[in-house]
Parts: sequence; C-alpha cells; structure tokens
Amino acid sequence: MNYSYLALGDSYTIGEQVLLSESFPYQTVQLLRQNNLSFFAPEIIAKNEWTTDELQSEIDKTSFLKKYDFVSLLIGVNNQYREKNLDEYEIQFEQLLQKAISLSSNNLKNVFVLSIPDWGTMPFAKDRNIKKIAEEIDVYNDSCKDITQKLGCTFIDITQSQRIDSKDPKMIAADGLHPTALEYTKWAKKLTTAITEACLI
Repeated sequence: MNYSYLALGDSYTIGEQVLLSESFPYQTVQLLRQNNLSFFAPEIIAKNEWTTDELQSEIDKTSFLKKYDFVSLLIGVNNQYREKNLDEYEIQFEQLLQKAISLSSNNLKNVFVLSIPDWGTMPFAKDRNIKKIAEEIDVYNDSCKDITQKLGCTFIDITQSQRIDSKDPKMIAADGLHPTALEYTKWAKKLTTAITEACLI
C-alpha cells in the first residue's frame, strides 16, 4: 500500500532557501520509506509569506484527492510578522485545521500540526524587538496547540529546539531568516515518528 501525504503551510513547508527535496515534507517521506513504509511524493500547498487567509484562499482554488492518508499543517508566522489580530488567526487556523481533518476523511490521528518557529532568533531579526517576537510567537503557539488538541489532532513542538539551534550557523540559511536542511531534518524526524506510530495503530 502506498500512503499519500499532504503538507499545508508557508515558507517553512516548501523549504525556502533549500532544495525541495530538503524540505521537511520530502525528508519525512524519505525517512518513512527507510522505515519500510511506502509513500507517494508529498503534495505541498504552501508559499513563502503566506498567512492563514492566503493559505485558505489557495486551498479554495485547489483540486484535491478524495482523501489523504496523512496531512500536516504549519502556518501562522506571517500572521505574527504582519501584526495581524490573534483572534483572526485563531478563527482562520481552526478553519484550516478543520479542512485538513476533512481531507483526511476525519482520521484525526493522521493530522499533525507543527508549531510556529521563532524567526526572532535568526540573524534577520537582529535589529528587531526579539523579546516581543518571542512572546508573541509563544502566544500564537499556545493558541495553535489548544485548538489542535481541542479538535483531537497531534501537536508537534519544533519551536523550542529551533530556538536553540538558531545559535548554530549550520542551521541558518543564507538569507539569515530560514533554517537549513539540517534543521528541517530534525522536524522531519519528529513528524516521521508520529506518522510511523499512527501507521501501527
């Protein structure tokens, strides 16, 4: 059996600044195949700088399969970056997660939400209010986690380790804002573990 995987998100999902094959969705599929699980290439609906409403707009225009075996969602950093209203994010994020659930044929255990990385830890933000960014990212992630758990899906925290890793130049892409493939590997490993466990249930 070949499994299908849909990844919804923004620049972190497409792997901005790295090869597509080095993005976390593609690395996840490679790791899953190494675990003797057969997966098609991931389908990715994501773009640099997308906010929740922009992702929703693209979803509305996209023709999907009738069902995906696994779906991931990582969205919200650009809402915070553009100082959008948190209440707006919560409403739109929940709508996106509901869509992800429906695309999995309501298979809650196969829908995964990754936390929002903290761009304030990157060199790009050296002249910004790093403390404020961190606090706001935490608030967004708290809401993200609460909604994810309320709807019965799995929340995967990548932010805490990403903050630590941002002190390592090897983890920072050339633009000083996005991670390198090495950081995406860490996210892929966490998602691989979660998907593998779901396959065994």
